[in-house]
Amino acid sequence: MHHLQATNHTKGCVGRWVSWIPLFYLILFSLPATAQSQYEITGQVIDDSTNAPVSYAQVALYRKGASKAISGTVTDDQGRFTLLAPPGTYRIAVVFVGYRKKQLKNLVVGEDDQDLGTIAVVSTARQLEEVVVRGKAAPKAITTDVDGLTVRPDQTLTNTGGSLLDVLRNTPSVNVSQDGSISLRGSGTNILINGRNSALATDLEQLPASAIKSIKIINNPNAKYDASGTGGIINIELKKGADRGTNGKVEYTLGNRYRMNANVRLNHRTDNFGVYGGYSFRRWPRVGNSNSTRLTFDNDQRLDQWEDSRRNDLEHTVNYGADYTFGNNKLSYEGAVNFEDEEDFENNRSRVTNTETGAEILQYSRLNNEVEDNYTLDNALVYERLFDNDSGREFRATVSHSYRDQNEVQNIDVYNGQVTSEGSPTGRQRANTDELNQTFVAQADYVQPLWEGKLETGLKTIIRSFDTDYRYEIREARSGAWENQPNTSNHFLYDDQVYAGYLIYSHSFHRLDLSAGVRAEQTLVDTKLLNTGEANNQNYLNFFPSFRALYHVTDNQSVKLTYSRRIDRPGGWRLNPFADISDSLNVRVGNPALRPEYINSYEAGYHVTLGQTDLTSNLFYRQVKGDVDYIVRLENGISYRQPANLNTSKTFGLELIGVTEIFSWWNLNASTTLFRTQVDGSNLGQNFTNKGYSLNARLTSELQLPMDVSLQLTGSYSAPEIEAQGRDFARYYLDASLQRRFFNDKANVNLTLRDVFNTRRFRGENFGPNFSQTFNYKRESRYFLLSVGYNF
Repeated sequence: MHHLQATNHTKGCVGRWVSWIPLFYLILFSLPATAQSQYEITGQVIDDSTNAPVSYAQVALYRKGASKAISGTVTDDQGRFTLLAPPGTYRIAVVFVGYRKKQLKNLVVGEDDQDLGTIAVVSTARQLEEVVVRGKAAPKAITTDVDGLTVRPDQTLTNTGGSLLDVLRNTPSVNVSQDGSISLRGSGTNILINGRNSALATDLEQLPASAIKSIKIINNPNAKYDASGTGGIINIELKKGADRGTNGKVEYTLGNRYRMNANVRLNHRTDNFGVYGGYSFRRWPRVGNSNSTRLTFDNDQRLDQWEDSRRNDLEHTVNYGADYTFGNNKLSYEGAVNFEDEEDFENNRSRVTNTETGAEILQYSRLNNEVEDNYTLDNALVYERLFDNDSGREFRATVSHSYRDQNEVQNIDVYNGQVTSEGSPTGRQRANTDELNQTFVAQADYVQPLWEGKLETGLKTIIRSFDTDYRYEIREARSGAWENQPNTSNHFLYDDQVYAGYLIYSHSFHRLDLSAGVRAEQTLVDTKLLNTGEANNQNYLNFFPSFRALYHVTDNQSVKLTYSRRIDRPGGWRLNPFADISDSLNVRVGNPALRPEYINSYEAGYHVTLGQTDLTSNLFYRQVKGDVDYIVRLENGISYRQPANLNTSKTFGLELIGVTEIFSWWNLNASTTLFRTQVDGSNLGQNFTNKGYSLNARLTSELQLPMDVSLQLTGSYSAPEIEAQGRDFARYYLDASLQRRFFNDKANVNLTLRDVFNTRRFRGENFGPNFSQTFNYKRESRYFLLSVGYNF
């Protein structure tokens, strides 16, 4: 529901008028009633962009060809409505302030009740300045539909003052690794920004949680979406500003270790024009430590490593845009820019001993001082053709370009023969990484009613380029000159082009909704290692079918069945064959021979609404051919970590999501995903086959305390998860937040304690034919945040 500004007196008047509307309709439309047999027409009105229920929308029923309504009602708090009508052919109109009028034509009422399912209405942003409709509804942090689930970050208090990564850590089915990479139900995912491929997605920590409008998770996307991504799609929708007039919000967050996050958002909108902008400053220092132990069986050696690290991250992020409506056309511009300055320090200490005698073989200390400057720019131009509301036709075209420039300088001091950094270093090294990423996207989508159904079609082009220039030098002890290391330095170019087209047809048969489609993608990949002239060119065409069936069992129950074929292409950094020797005893190497993964994904789901409780369950099965996993091989005391294609992997599991209001003052939001993964890497050797169960669970509990104080607890648990050569151990934590609102909800104060018991850490173990290894990584995760926000 839209919230508009007005005086308390006006709000009270509107509230009284709204309360009289049902009685008014009852009196008005009961006069011409007859004694005919009547049947129920039910449905739910939702917001097209957020899928949130639209309360108090007016729903009127007309006989075909008539201009006078014969029945009408308003939707309840959940957007639901019920009408009674005798057999015949009708038209339904849905009207609500701030939304376009929605009409459903040629509705046939026969010898049974009619369930219309969900009716999505589109915001027009045309609202009356002198009227306010403001309600304090129960928080809806998560809503579910046939596609997946939608997350509203502003409904979870512990997200306040955080980044997009913090939001994803509190999102069902999503796992965030120690390096910030995202997995969905245990597999990789395709991350979009405002529905587009963007360089902004390469660093999700740069986006503040306050700038996120919603997160849409589609586990089994249809042919309209990119086929890329094993686990599905995560679409990050940024806030754009929709309220008429001039309004905005300021928010300031301060935490221990002088963490700081300051945000301001403004927007101005008239009937035909809107402009918005937001600025965020983020200062986020952190410290961490790690340790690992590796036993080598063929030479009786033990490697112990310890590392202490600290980081200071300063970021400036601006997102902005405007839209203009002229006639039946709407033109929009969306943009974002990010500046990041990062300083890192790592102190790595290593010791190699003989496991039989305990004799020391090697020890050294390595101090790495790193400075990184990043610049990201994203621009998009969007055109929409506005057809008549009841025509069912849609057309949208987008052109976008995103650009990310990263420059990293490392200065490394090495102390051979000691695990302390005392005295003068025995060796010095330095490295410079200059990386430029660009992404261009052009896309057009069209929807046309056809044969009492709907035809969707579209074209898309994605052109990406990655230019990585890495130079590694060692200082010669005698002359003091810096000497390039040609066996390590490299300049790698990666370009890919994807040309796609899709076709989907959908049709509804009473309570059954069916859709089937296919997507074709032509892929061109060109890589070149300038140092050696080594090139890798790929050209392949793939077809990706999808199918979806949704059956409305009753008004509040539905069953779905979906299928899609997908692909996961290896990125440039996985294909680069040169070694990363940041740690000379643990080397990462790319693999230019990597092939794409091909995925068949199946899902069956059930959704039911019982009073104030929404329950969703999903059974899923995913088969991956050519699954890519990192394989560790040990040679001469040095481990080489390289991605490789396995034969297959299979994942099947059950996902449960529940949202309920136990009492008017207590809401619960719970989710759990239990899955089993089988990895077959027998093509690489008998030691690369593994299987096991894993579980991810999250629970958010919000209580309304006296004095208008809200208490929210968010807990997360991830069970051990297997890999081809080992497993990651369990992870768990609890966050707590208190919030107090002031001045008619215009201001709020939020106090958050992250990781209350200081338990969030990453641990695991790996095995090979001649080694075993354990690791433990702990980043500072328990800290206080105090946030103050004000809406105007």
